[in-house]
Amino acid sequence: MAIPNFTYLKLKMPGPNGVITVSSAFSYAFTCDHEHFELATVVVNLSELPRLGESSTLVVSDCNKLTSSTAFRPLEETKAVGVDPTDPTKTVRIGTQLLAK
Repeated sequence: MAIPNFTYLKLKMPGPNGVITVSSAFSYAFTCDHEHFELATVVVNLSELPRLGESSTLVVSDCNKLTSSTAFRPLEETKAVGVDPTDPTKTVRIGTQLLAK
C-alpha cells in the first residue's frame, strides 16, 4: 500500500528489495493535490445535490401580494405634488425636510 507523505513530498511504498521512495517537486505535488480536490468536490456534489433536492421544498412567494415590508407608508414630512395638470390623481410625494443646497 502506498502512503503519500506531503510533508516531505515523498511517496514511500514497499518494494521487492525494500522501501521504494519517489520524490517530487512541490509544484507538481500541489497541482496533483489541487486536481484531486476538484475531482472529489465534483463527486460529492453529484451525490449530495439530488438528495438535497428531495429533502427541500420549492416555495415561490406571490410578488403581487403586499406585505408590511413592501407597503409604502408616507411619512408626515412629505408633500403631495401633482405631476399632470390634467389629472389631479397623478401625484408624487416628496420630502419636506430636505436640505437646501
